Amino acid sequence: MRNNRTKLLVLAVIALVCMALFAFYNIQGSFSYAFPRRVERLVAMVITGTAIAYATVIFQTVTHNRLLTPSVMGVDSMYEVVQTVIYFTAGSASIFVVSRYLNFGLSIAAMVIFALLLYRFLFRADKYPIFLLLLAGMIIGTLLGSLVTFMQVIIDPVEYESLQARLFASFMNVKTELILMAIVILGAAFIYGYRLLRDLDVVSLGRDNAINLGVNYDKIVLKVLILSSILIATSTALVGPVTFLGLIVANLAYQYLATYKHSVLIVGASLISIIALVGGQFLVQHIFQLSTTISVVINFVGGIYFIYLLLKESRKA
Repeated sequence: MRNNRTKLLVLAVIALVCMALFAFYNIQGSFSYAFPRRVERLVAMVITGTAIAYATVIFQTVTHNRLLTPSVMGVDSMYEVVQTVIYFTAGSASIFVVSRYLNFGLSIAAMVIFALLLYRFLFRADKYPIFLLLLAGMIIGTLLGSLVTFMQVIIDPVEYESLQARLFASFMNVKTELILMAIVILGAAFIYGYRLLRDLDVVSLGRDNAINLGVNYDKIVLKVLILSSILIATSTALVGPVTFLGLIVANLAYQYLATYKHSVLIVGASLISIIALVGGQFLVQHIFQLSTTISVVINFVGGIYFIYLLLKESRKA
């Protein structure tokens, strides 16, 4: 336990260094103008990284494998579907687009409902092998992607250009008016989730063992899936989808910390996520001169890491 505390302290120091570099490095022009805007983007990255890490760790606990994430199963694809349907049916001048609060709430509601449907049809039986679940996730993602592409081909090119700005994660144009709302939602979710941590330590032992130890397994799984979908929905609605970030940071936390305690794993995964986002955005912005975006880099590295984990799991089987 003391060793893990040291490891968490190291991660915290690295995260603080990344945050300080992002906030203060090479500020040109008016400090009073540039610094608050950097802080806004920094807060958005911390919120997003923490929410995705938290959601992924608890989601993988109740699904009992380390390859599935809410994003891999297509939960954040619902964000693209919702945005595309709005633009397709009502246009960019619609109240659902103009009012970011209404858009934010609608996106979260759709993603939570989608997660509950996944729970109802895929996870409740707790008997499907991992490759079947992965196949189901890929089929769902492909189906939703095809639907989105079909509608995007038909809509007006000007509407399409406006839509694309919403469908890619961007930390340069953060929806700053939603940050406070996101903090409130995530704060309530974290407080609620804190009460589930001990039960999750038991749930990680498996369904039968958890029930024998007095845990209401099905109730905990339902709570966790709702909680994880709210976390993913909030982060996605704030900055856009970052598909493979959760997969990377959760599995790195498992390897780095080597513990079953969710209180440690979630903190570790969150710190790794903040380092990846803030440090990555710093490199993209100041080293690569915005020639690419952090979401593209994360999805590229995450895709390769996902294939590696899949092959590793296949060899074990």
